[in-house]
Amino acid sequence: MKIKVVTLENKAAGEMDLDPTIFGLEVRKDILARMVQYQLNKRRAGTHKTKGVSEISGTTKKPWKQKGGGRARAGSLRSPQFRGGATIFGPVVRSHETSLPKKIRTLALKTALSAKQKEGTLIIVDELKVKEAKTKTVAAYFEKLGLKKPLFIGGKELDQAFAKAARNLQGVDVLSSAGINVYDILNHRELILAKEAVTVLEERLK
Repeated sequence: MKIKVVTLENKAAGEMDLDPTIFGLEVRKDILARMVQYQLNKRRAGTHKTKGVSEISGTTKKPWKQKGGGRARAGSLRSPQFRGGATIFGPVVRSHETSLPKKIRTLALKTALSAKQKEGTLIIVDELKVKEAKTKTVAAYFEKLGLKKPLFIGGKELDQAFAKAARNLQGVDVLSSAGINVYDILNHRELILAKEAVTVLEERLK
């Protein structure tokens, strides 16, 4: 599976072979949905918390006599039926992470890459490097490539000048090949891979 390689100035820079077992799979929405839910669950803080009866500040004295008052019996002013009382079955601090087999996670990443290739929104560039960290220069490159909401994936190490210049642009994200993930791929319109990133991903996903 051949694909054209271009420069950031949208000039031809040869061709590259893509592994069809990574970039040519059938798009399975069920796998992508499971992976996105897995990622969203994992990023939840889980720090929401309400106080139980034992955590409410207040007296432990019985508010009134059990009988003879004409009112319903009550044992504590910290009970949930009173103002400022406890919350019953409220949220507690916990992890929202769910499990997903590694094979499914790997398949989801392959499927996301294949989806971008099938849509025609996968672009391979020779390298993601600029001489100076100027946002104006990078914005001009984006215009030449016709990009609207791109995700850039560099090699093992990012060019800091490019990353610094691109982060000022709305809707743009730059990651190393180690940080590539399904949610960010699907959340951006275009996926731009450096040639080095393709090599790293093929070695990792084979």
